[in-house]
Amino acid sequence: PDEIPRIPAPEGAEGADEEGMIEVTPDSGFYATKALGLEYRQGPELPTLKYGFPDSHFICFPYETRRTGIYTAGCVRRPMETAKVIDDATGAAMKAIQCTEATSVGMAVHPRSGDMSYPEFNTQRCTQCKRCTEECPFGAINEDEKANPLPNPTRCRRCGVCMGACPERIISFKNYSVPMIGNMIKAIEVPEEDEEKPRIVALVCENDAYAALDMAGIRRMQISPYVRFIPVRCLGSVNLVWIADALSRGIDGILLMGCRYGDDYQCHFIKGSELANTRLTKVSETLDRLALESDRVKFVEVGITDYEKIPKIIEEFMETIEEVGPNPYKGW
Repeated sequence: PDEIPRIPAPEGAEGADEEGMIEVTPDSGFYATKALGLEYRQGPELPTLKYGFPDSHFICFPYETRRTGIYTAGCVRRPMETAKVIDDATGAAMKAIQCTEATSVGMAVHPRSGDMSYPEFNTQRCTQCKRCTEECPFGAINEDEKANPLPNPTRCRRCGVCMGACPERIISFKNYSVPMIGNMIKAIEVPEEDEEKPRIVALVCENDAYAALDMAGIRRMQISPYVRFIPVRCLGSVNLVWIADALSRGIDGILLMGCRYGDDYQCHFIKGSELANTRLTKVSETLDRLALESDRVKFVEVGITDYEKIPKIIEEFMETIEEVGPNPYKGW
């Protein structure tokens, strides 16, 4: 801008004039917040990894950050030589063009490119718990003057983490909702207790775990026929009511298969698997209420290249369920 913006000086700030105003320098965050519209709950900065580089899925989406529409390149993304920086900048520019074209017609960007659904909020039942606004990995939800969720559609990547976070189940998509997955679980046939056939439901992340499961099938690996697989957008979208519904119907065990999380995470939605694992700590309360063992629910990390491990993962969980015994709610 032609004129440097001036704002009221914070208490204790140096350089204030007689009117108590201070000039805002380009590196102060003012331009990022106001000029670029980066008013995020998490602040205007780009969240970084442990080495100080912008946070992104380093394998599948190297240019992306947790700020939809902002792409990093060159040494901002990782150390590289000058020649590589030029090619890297071209790649980031192409991603920015792709994002502009997609969002202009209401489409999502990676990893659900082309998805035109949006989270819908039934605010009449909202309790203003703020879990959806705080847990959204991309800062796509803010709050209005009544503390109700205020979504920013162009930032949304359709992961469904907000849907999994909501205890009142007021968030849904037209093609993905709590009742939709709940009905799929309720439609699963539960064997009678005397048949001695354990029934397992696996909620599988569609990005890595489901792809690994598909690869295991292509390679004709043997998997227990007593397991029913249900793909989900992200384990972060798993609402705990699904687990309660499954166990109360007589399902013997629930297996959650998600992407790896941690410093070298592979979750396409940054924190989906981590959030799911954190929420599982609260499942014990539900199991206690139902008088069931905590071993009936298990979370496992599955990378897209871990297809050879899937049969063993399922076999070990089946053995655990057989030791625990059939769900006492079978037949109810």
